[in-house]
Formats: sequence, structure tokens, C-alpha cells
Amino acid sequence: MDLIKTLTQQYMKPELPAMNVGDTVRVTVRVVEGARTRTQAFDGTIIAKKHGGINETITVRRISYNVGCEKVFPVHSPTIVSVETLRRGKVRRAKLYYLRDRVGKKAKVKERL
Repeated sequence: MDLIKTLTQQYMKPELPAMNVGDTVRVTVRVVEGARTRTQAFDGTIIAKKHGGINETITVRRISYNVGCEKVFPVHSPTIVSVETLRRGKVRRAKLYYLRDRVGKKAKVKERL
């Protein structure tokens, strides 16, 4: 069991920002297109955090052109360049799947001061 722990520890990112469900974040991803490499940002609200350790993922949701778009990001993936918190959210649930049914101002999360 210790062998598995040591192997996974070396692939985990040492410094992660404090991110919780309800926070608005900007996830910067490294995208490879042919021979070129570029970075692409995805802004949205974290609606779920799953698993733990090396398998930890966050689900980020945003509305673009009146269409909801969700992406699941593995937090410790080497393609994730950075995750920065833009707003802290005040929520009382661990999963915010109810935001999928809401549109407009109702889909907003209150800010934690």
C-alpha cells in the first residue's frame, strides 16, 4: 500500500489553491493542436468535487450563448496549467446539480464575504 502512495504522491501537484463547490474559477488548460501548443481558459462555477487524491476531479459549469456547458477537469492532470479562484461562493450543499435547471439570475450563487 505504501508503494502505491509513494507513486501517486510524485504525480500530485504540490500547491493547489483553495477551491470549494460554489466558487467561480478560471481553469487554464494546455491544448495541443498538431505541432502547436497553446493555453485556453475556462471560466465557470464549480458544481461538484469528486474522488480524492490523484483521482480528484472538479466539474465546472458556465453559460455561453444561452447554452450550459460543463467540463470535468482532473485536478492533478499535467494539462491543467493553473486554477485560480475569482469569486468565493456561499452554498450549503456539496453538489450544485440544481443549477442545471436554472436560467438567468436564478442560476447565480451568492458571494461569500
